[in-house]
Amino acid sequence: MQSSQNEIKNTSFDFQTQLDKQLEGFDEKHPPKQDLIDTCVHCGFCLSTCPSYRVIGKEMDSPRGRIYLMDAINKGEAALTEATTEHFDSCLGCLACVSTCPSGVEYDKLIAATRPQVERNQPRSLWDKLYRSLIFNLFPYPKRLRPLLMVLWLYQISGLQKLIRGTGWLKFFSPRLAAMESILPNIKLQNLWQELPDIIPAQNQKRYRVGMILGCVQRLFFSPVNEATARVLTANGCEVVIPKTQGCCAALPAHQGQENQAQALAKQMIDSFADTDVDYIIINAAGCGHTLKEYAHILQDDPEYKAKAEAFVAKVRDVNEFLAEVGLTAELSPITPEPTTLVYQDACHLLHGQKISLQPRQLLRNIPDITLKEPVDAALCCGSAGVYNMLQPQVADELGQQKVDNLLNTGAKMIASSNPGCSLQIVKHLKLQGKEMKVKHPMELLDASIRGEKIEI
Repeated sequence: MQSSQNEIKNTSFDFQTQLDKQLEGFDEKHPPKQDLIDTCVHCGFCLSTCPSYRVIGKEMDSPRGRIYLMDAINKGEAALTEATTEHFDSCLGCLACVSTCPSGVEYDKLIAATRPQVERNQPRSLWDKLYRSLIFNLFPYPKRLRPLLMVLWLYQISGLQKLIRGTGWLKFFSPRLAAMESILPNIKLQNLWQELPDIIPAQNQKRYRVGMILGCVQRLFFSPVNEATARVLTANGCEVVIPKTQGCCAALPAHQGQENQAQALAKQMIDSFADTDVDYIIINAAGCGHTLKEYAHILQDDPEYKAKAEAFVAKVRDVNEFLAEVGLTAELSPITPEPTTLVYQDACHLLHGQKISLQPRQLLRNIPDITLKEPVDAALCCGSAGVYNMLQPQVADELGQQKVDNLLNTGAKMIASSNPGCSLQIVKHLKLQGKEMKVKHPMELLDASIRGEKIEI
């Protein structure tokens, strides 16, 4: 009898242990704040602007649904499990809900607090760990990425890429690896080794001394954008300083909750510009710019770097924002043989994250013989969202197709995009639809206009 009672007691204890384990939630390190959660009145205005909800169609894959989950986990009514993690992972972090919420819910702060909690407290499958490890140990480090790109250059010129894509084998083996390969642009070896000088003097009268951030993907895949940016800045009276010690801005790990890595990269960036005596720090990639302006939050617990981060953030400007603020002084000329139309693609972290939308349009309208078109659903994410299109390829592909359809429907002859990830996503879906269309950074268009060069449509 005593033995049976002990067995029941032990079974009860085991059950309670399992129950407690199932109800494990956020840890004490900066969980989503309850006061921010409570500002949501569950009105549903966010649903129509949330890209994941529009594609998946489930309440829990909307900002309102995720806030319900955060609230339940905070109160011990739900656990941070694989099932709940899926709904947080489905968020693109585009922040469209922040722009549309009538109650001013700071969903950006809520999801930014939730992602590190997921990474610390929710185990992932072995394959998911390996894939994420590949992304976060490769893309934020140009010195590691450069040798791989040389191999991928051989992969492209050998005809192997055409064969692999033609058979569809990679998508059958791993949809995620196939998604990563599908956005690979044409690699040019000369772009992998080109280096801008440490200091580039201003043309004509010097107005400002500015630092310039090169980015990771930007410097290797889109080096002509960096070169064009430097020329536009110097043509408009800026001395440009480019510290060679700079690394990744931390956008990729920060957006996915890789807290320690993001903090280390942020510190390195701050240190790189510490003794440059610049008036502003300029960035030409939307996702990077949003993260750079979040350094004070990323380093909020670091007594040594918190004040440094605040001083750094005060100088950060998106290049469109900066040029619209200080004004163009260089003379502009037409960039096409005949008047043409252009559509500007709003990058989410520029539009919703930094509230920059009018400035790039103002700059582009200064180019003679250019008419700017506006697409339907301009504020809807293209599906790139940092590494989202590599982690959630099915949702990203549907959004990419919608975005390209809307851009094409404007009838414009050229697309302007201020973010490398968006550009890769748009080019991919243009090709899938059999469309040939130039996708250019606004700085490339301004550079051509200043230099009197013509772009063939």
